[in-house]
Amino acid sequence: MLIDLHGKVAIVTGAGRGIGREIALTLAREGTKTIVIDLNPAFLEEVKKVFDENGLEGFQQVCDIRDFSDIQRVILEAEQKYGRIDILVNNAGVAGGGPVESLSEEIWDLNIDVNLKGTFLMCKAVIPIMKKQKYGRIINAASFAAIIPSYGGAAYATSKAGVAHFTRVLAGELGPWNITVNCYAPGVIPTEMNHFAELSPLEQKQLLDNLSLRRWGNKEEIGNLICILASDYAGYITGTMIDISGGKLATQVPRIAYERAEAEGWKENL
Repeated sequence: MLIDLHGKVAIVTGAGRGIGREIALTLAREGTKTIVIDLNPAFLEEVKKVFDENGLEGFQQVCDIRDFSDIQRVILEAEQKYGRIDILVNNAGVAGGGPVESLSEEIWDLNIDVNLKGTFLMCKAVIPIMKKQKYGRIINAASFAAIIPSYGGAAYATSKAGVAHFTRVLAGELGPWNITVNCYAPGVIPTEMNHFAELSPLEQKQLLDNLSLRRWGNKEEIGNLICILASDYAGYITGTMIDISGGKLATQVPRIAYERAEAEGWKENL
């Protein structure tokens, strides 16, 4: 079974670096015409270089997803150039935070405006086009924080929980037009935003001990999931959140399995 996305048109937000960039490149390598959106022109120049070197189709555009008029400008350009928009990946996000008592309104507003409002505005902009096509795939970045929040993560977790419920509501609204809406919840994927890979060995071990698959996830695995959800093979999946966390919720104390495996002679990285 081969996933064939040739001829599809995709938009990926926050795709100048990190997971978003990997998602955009994965979709483009699978044959989509991919529009890469980011606030940072320098990041977009780097993406353009990779696209040009590999003969990938699409274009890059600076866009503030908190500004509906700015979004409409990019959507109009995409529609005029390609005639359709099949896939929207709302990857853009921020993660500032702190204890509620000391949390500033500015940090709260930034999380809500980018993570939640930005997702809402992007969806609002592409819905008329997808309804006209009677086809679409909308895929939103939630987070494991939408399932279980962390200390100091009130702003981020609230925004991502909002994305999860927004996804379900929108899936119900768009079902008649053959438009699916899903979200995904990455676990411990080291990025420039979370700095997981820069933690001390002890802190890294404490994080990984929570996983049934005791290793870091990688950006490529997120990109592969997005391709599946964007494909026709996922045409009967909508209104759900995919947990891609290495089994963080599979059992209460996942490290017990590794302790027992070690007692039986298993060695990590063997």
